[in-house]
Amino acid sequence: MTTYDHIVDVLVVGSGGGGMTAALAADAFGLDTLVVEKSPQFGGSTALSGGGIWVPGAPSQRREGYAPDPDGVFKYLQQITGGLVSDARLRQYVDSAPEMMEFLERLSPWFEFVWKPGYADYYPELPGGSALGSTINVPAIDLRKLGDEEQHLLQPLALAPKGIWFAPKDLRLFYQIRQNWRGKAVLVKLVWRMFRARVFGDRMAAIGQSLAARLRLALKQQNIPLWLSTPMTELITDDDGTVTGAVVEREGKPMRIQARHGVILAAGGFDHDMAWRRQYLPELEKDWSFGNPAAMGDGIRAGEKVGASTDLLDEAWWFPAICWPDGRLQFMLNERMMPSQFVVNGNGERFINEAAPYMDFAHAMIEGQRSGVQHIPCWLITDIRSFRRYVVAGHLPIPKVPFAPVPTGRRVPKAWLESGVVVEGNSFEELATKIGVPPDALRRTAERFNELARKGHDDDFNRGDSAYDNYYGDPTLPNPNLYPLGDPPYYAFQIILGDLGTSGGLRTDEHSRVLRADDTVIKGLYAVGNNSAAVMGRSYAGAGATIGPAMTFGYVAARHIASQLPDGSGAKTDSTVDSHRKVIK
Repeated sequence: MTTYDHIVDVLVVGSGGGGMTAALAADAFGLDTLVVEKSPQFGGSTALSGGGIWVPGAPSQRREGYAPDPDGVFKYLQQITGGLVSDARLRQYVDSAPEMMEFLERLSPWFEFVWKPGYADYYPELPGGSALGSTINVPAIDLRKLGDEEQHLLQPLALAPKGIWFAPKDLRLFYQIRQNWRGKAVLVKLVWRMFRARVFGDRMAAIGQSLAARLRLALKQQNIPLWLSTPMTELITDDDGTVTGAVVEREGKPMRIQARHGVILAAGGFDHDMAWRRQYLPELEKDWSFGNPAAMGDGIRAGEKVGASTDLLDEAWWFPAICWPDGRLQFMLNERMMPSQFVVNGNGERFINEAAPYMDFAHAMIEGQRSGVQHIPCWLITDIRSFRRYVVAGHLPIPKVPFAPVPTGRRVPKAWLESGVVVEGNSFEELATKIGVPPDALRRTAERFNELARKGHDDDFNRGDSAYDNYYGDPTLPNPNLYPLGDPPYYAFQIILGDLGTSGGLRTDEHSRVLRADDTVIKGLYAVGNNSAAVMGRSYAGAGATIGPAMTFGYVAARHIASQLPDGSGAKTDSTVDSHRKVIK
């Protein structure tokens, strides 16, 4: 007979958006719930993220009078996932994501969800896609509200100067600092925030930090225990293979925890296990992941040991980036939408619409690398005029400001050029020689790009045709993504294959139940977030399409556990669950 050191109804492994949502839902359904977290900090990759939650039909959208057609959204997801994901999982996401958000809003005043139209879905021209977008955000929050828990919130890998924080809309306007007064107003706002932080002690945080903090505050409100520094080491099963609990390590000692009704794995992917990652994707040269430093695939391995099957282990939430010599990673997002730039491979040729969604851009890098032509890294080519007009690699195109927390001024920083990550040339031929591409090819590519830019349409790759392409472009131009390169010097910025975390993992059904290779269910075991193979397949529906599914399927897992309980079990019964669902609709 198995003996246990601690007994709960539901054990949640991981404290990111998926894990904390699962715990809140399980508790609301009357289940005694415990969250264990490997790291000394809570929040997981959610805390490091942009904090967007992709939920078409969210209550915050409906309050603004916008309600995407669920059937249209379902068809949109069918198209972008290309048959890799079951219709049942897709339909579950479309139907349950708005329900999940309404549940959280009703549960706790800490959840303030807002929708600002304009950040388009990543394929807004497809049937069911939206140019208005379905990315839901939370407002900034003063981290002092966390009290003693503030010290346990996982901090971003690159900390901003004290007082600097961006709301999602701030960032877009900030990139337009030279194009309009609204961009300049954001700069003034940032200076004011820095002043307040120094004078009044504000500790404001936005995006993923705010979302993780709010989830933690809701856990505290509901008195749901969270054990930090408590890694799970293995799952426990009975004779018929049902998962009945897990072994964790607490204060240096093993502890056997019984989970009477289910274990929900929400422990993230294997972002930083490079041996495992290269096994499935040899083209990945180095650890270029922005994901949670603790994400080493523990949950996925534990699932495999009890018979679970996996899928998409070669896949990730790719995000092209710069890697500086000290190992610091920096996103390359708005730069790929700038008008006066193009990206070339080792042959000195363009290979994709540079403004394409980051998953598509990275897939093109991988496929190109497999063709025998260097695409990892590739190079973004621009000119001095563009550098002085647009935000590039965090450089602000304003006069030199001594002791500014970010690079400023009219010259490319000397340290950038010395790093080799940024290269300067007084002609395309000189630049090509320095980055190792054929000089005549780079010259032809530049001349062709300038010809298309002057016409105002990218006949080769259709850059600028999509509303998504335009989001970080220059709104003062007829085509926000196209403008010819002008006089030298020219610059090349090295782009590497970054990611936000892996997106392959344990195979699950529409209820988040973990599956064996023969599609039978491993009873008692659920997986959500990056512990599971993504419901987005190899695509990305829109900003927040990682966190949205993680939170939704965390909610779905808890709901399914509750729905399976017999009357008199001590937790809420099927009829109570159905009643709860009616209340939140």
